[in-house]
Amino acid sequence: MTYLNFAKLAATDDKAFRRTQPYPWLAEEGFLTDEGYRELVGTLPPVAMFDPFFGVRRSHGQEAHDRYVLEYREGLDLSPAWHAFVEELKGDAYARFVRRMFGRGRLQFTLHWHYTPNGCSVSPHCDAKRKLGSHIFYFNTEQDWRPEWGGETLVLDDNGRFDRKSAPKFEQFDRSYTAPSVGNRSLLFARGEKSWHGVREIRCPEGAMRKVFIVVVNDRTLMLARQTAAWFTGKRAASY
Repeated sequence: MTYLNFAKLAATDDKAFRRTQPYPWLAEEGFLTDEGYRELVGTLPPVAMFDPFFGVRRSHGQEAHDRYVLEYREGLDLSPAWHAFVEELKGDAYARFVRRMFGRGRLQFTLHWHYTPNGCSVSPHCDAKRKLGSHIFYFNTEQDWRPEWGGETLVLDDNGRFDRKSAPKFEQFDRSYTAPSVGNRSLLFARGEKSWHGVREIRCPEGAMRKVFIVVVNDRTLMLARQTAAWFTGKRAASY
């Protein structure tokens, strides 16, 4: 079985991606094979494996991005399907796709799951400078999630008005674009000084959660510098 839809990755227009406004982003269906998607949905790791990440203070006055987090690492007690999927993400074909879309080399991927329960949100923000972008794979299906519960990532356009070191509200942006989050869908976007994005407060029943798996595309040089600094200070360098 294959998990990534390699033909679709190869056919994706990198020039059109980089021309997209307000910054490069692509909400796409079918970057995973149908069979691979079903297998991954059916073998998602249980929330008991995750670390709670709630009430953590963010910079610039932004609200906490509350969720459960699990970072991928070798040897993690997962279904073989997930380890096989990660091997494809580490392979040459996916690396070529990302390099082509971002027009950059010297990349380093970090991988993690986020599960987000009722009442939580991702306030508008721009990612850290070490990140070149992210590829978010959504793992809620029509059987376990209703669109009115939320969970869509919003691509936000401020027309250049806000400093990235600020905390604007969703309603302050001039325009927003929705990346659908139910079914075999993903969102690829490039990080920039104005790459604002977020997720409005989720309103789902108790026990339901927004589930995503994120490939964070890092600048290898900046990431290694960050990891080195964390080693000298004895602090853990989180990938999120």
